[in-house]
Amino acid sequence: MPRVMRASGGFHGRRIQKTGGSTFIVSLPKNWVTSRGLRPGDVLLFTPRPDGSLIVFAEEGAASDSPRRVISVTNEMAPDHLFRLLVAEYIAGAPLLEVRTNGRMNARTRDLVRSFAQRMIGPEILEETSETVVLQDVVGTNPLPIPSVIRRMHQMVRAMQADAMTAFANQDASIAKDVVERDWEVDRLHWFVQKQVTSALRDARMLSSLELTLPECATYLLASRVLERIADHAVRIADTVEMLGRERLPEPLVHELEELSTAATLALTNALDSLDSKDIASANAVVDTAHRAGRERSRILRELLTKRGRLAVALGYVLESIERSLLYASDLAEIAINHAVESAPAETPITFRRGEGKPVPTISPA
Repeated sequence: MPRVMRASGGFHGRRIQKTGGSTFIVSLPKNWVTSRGLRPGDVLLFTPRPDGSLIVFAEEGAASDSPRRVISVTNEMAPDHLFRLLVAEYIAGAPLLEVRTNGRMNARTRDLVRSFAQRMIGPEILEETSETVVLQDVVGTNPLPIPSVIRRMHQMVRAMQADAMTAFANQDASIAKDVVERDWEVDRLHWFVQKQVTSALRDARMLSSLELTLPECATYLLASRVLERIADHAVRIADTVEMLGRERLPEPLVHELEELSTAATLALTNALDSLDSKDIASANAVVDTAHRAGRERSRILRELLTKRGRLAVALGYVLESIERSLLYASDLAEIAINHAVESAPAETPITFRRGEGKPVPTISPA
């Protein structure tokens, strides 16, 4: 029997044994084998990780073995509370989700569960009874590539930013309504990324199918959150159309806000590009742009102080949302810097090249 060596933190040591001319074997902890119901002859799968570690897991069972989550709700539950609960269950990633009421499920609760399934990526209604609705995740282990989802989110957010400012400048209620409705598309993509990352953290098979490292999963989840927040601010700008009513907008001030919004949109695009290219210099330029825009914001704010009533409030909301979007773009640029450094080989030197103002760090080619 191989000698067992124990270390702190729950790690189990096993000595490598050699059999025959070229075969290496290692024994498995008995508790691990028995707790998973494994027997002699069962197949184990191995996944090598970039850090040199090896993940071991049992071969995936049949679809009928998929775990089912059952949640009990009431017909009296507030719609927002029920929807948030369903989103949390979705992110948790159970392949089958059974929503159950004590007694007959009323039409309002059933419609909300159906609406939830239609809005999210993956869930489909598998079966219904008078008391239950069962949802099945049809995406499973064949997910959309997360980097592609992030790119799609960016395209949508960029369009929402532009349309929100158009709606504001022209006081167009129809464009504003369209911006608000598109926010759901960004939300569902963000929740999908959350679900995929959560599943990857829990299941090595899912992590392998994503073809991403854990740090990359964390990076894209942060980027998704930034984009979702910027979309929320586009909605806030669109909401000012109703707030303004028939108030006449001062054209010079609107023009200044439009220029600042264009800078925020460009900063977001550059930040995302720097995340893909791992270009630290470009990412730093985005952060610098956000800092300079802060000074511009102060100047516009002084002009706003001369306004009164609902006009002043609406203009203040627009200015604040543009500023927040710029700061979120700056956050994404900092995420890009962290990602570039984390992804670089340990022996890659970090150098600085002189730019405008402070030196801008870049990664020199090895």
